[in-house]
Amino acid sequence: MSNPPTITIRPVASKSDRKKFVDLAYRLNSGDPNWVPPLKSEAMEAIDPKKNGWFSHAEAQLFLAERDGQVAGRISAHLDTLALTMPPEQGFGPGVGFWGLFDAEDATIGAMLIAQAEDWLRGKGMTRALGPVSMSIWEEPGLLIQGYDHSPTIMMGHHRPELRGWIEGANYQPVKQLLTYELDITQEFPPIVQRIVAAGERNKRINIRKVNKSKFDEEAAIILAILNDAWSDNWGFVPLTQPEIDDVGKKLKPIVFEDLIRIAELDGEPVAFMITLPDLNEAIKPLNGSLMPFGWARLLWWLRKPKCTTMRVPLMGVVKRLQSSRMASQLAFMMIEYIRRAATTRYHATRGEIGWILDDNQGMVAIADAIESKVNRVYQVYKKTL
Repeated sequence: MSNPPTITIRPVASKSDRKKFVDLAYRLNSGDPNWVPPLKSEAMEAIDPKKNGWFSHAEAQLFLAERDGQVAGRISAHLDTLALTMPPEQGFGPGVGFWGLFDAEDATIGAMLIAQAEDWLRGKGMTRALGPVSMSIWEEPGLLIQGYDHSPTIMMGHHRPELRGWIEGANYQPVKQLLTYELDITQEFPPIVQRIVAAGERNKRINIRKVNKSKFDEEAAIILAILNDAWSDNWGFVPLTQPEIDDVGKKLKPIVFEDLIRIAELDGEPVAFMITLPDLNEAIKPLNGSLMPFGWARLLWWLRKPKCTTMRVPLMGVVKRLQSSRMASQLAFMMIEYIRRAATTRYHATRGEIGWILDDNQGMVAIADAIESKVNRVYQVYKKTL
């Protein structure tokens, strides 16, 4: 009779281990036609404290599961010092730690990995675990529980259905759902939205402008200031820091197009913004994670003048003092309409995706409903007392 397999969980301790950590996702998801293999170079940078600005205020430990010496699962356990200072009623606060980047060959390995992450968090004095969050709340929070039948857009996660049962089997309870909405952007918006936009265009106090890419740092600072104010009362909010903004700027600058990012000014003051990105996933999916030997040339050609099916709105915000006013929705509708026009005429896009949006964010849900968009993906964040 053969001996049962030996399963071990060990911390990632070297560059070779980090490569194994990254490579596992490609093997476990290779059979899913809707999974988008990220560029391996970017996946490696995301878990490298020297190359990810999030680590300036966070600490993480990666773990590998091995069965008879072969990698069979992975998970990260991490804490964010800024999240620990946030009000508990907003979801985080003292004692809250996280785990993410979770994948495994089977339920047994999955359970062992979650238990290991919990032990690490307890050792750091954490009393509650939230997951999956991979790794910053601004990166890929939540587990996909609806929308397996199509590929995610840029900066969104995609997970195998069985992970849900493994997480819930470890006694985790849902705490928040994050929604994305899709819509046909070749169609004009309903008449009431068109009237609101037209009224805004007649209002001399309002100016909706494109960003100026030649002043990238200045524009980014304006957007960051609005974002940190607009989102400050939201569930799960952690302020973005300058090192994180610098990292995002480096990664996204090649797909920043001036007519797809708008800043709304009221009486000359920037009060709202909307960021729209061409869906880079459409370009990188065929590359299978590598720019070699010719992937780099294909990607550079695409970046020169992207033509894509989908545009994604990852972030928009209106300063807090306007959020309950009619002006807030008017500014949002104007930015959405102006970007819709550019997306369809210049980039030949036909589909838009907005999100993620908190399921209880009534203002944003109302805007999504008004432009007749529909929920296409749902991500769930879970919690557990340690």
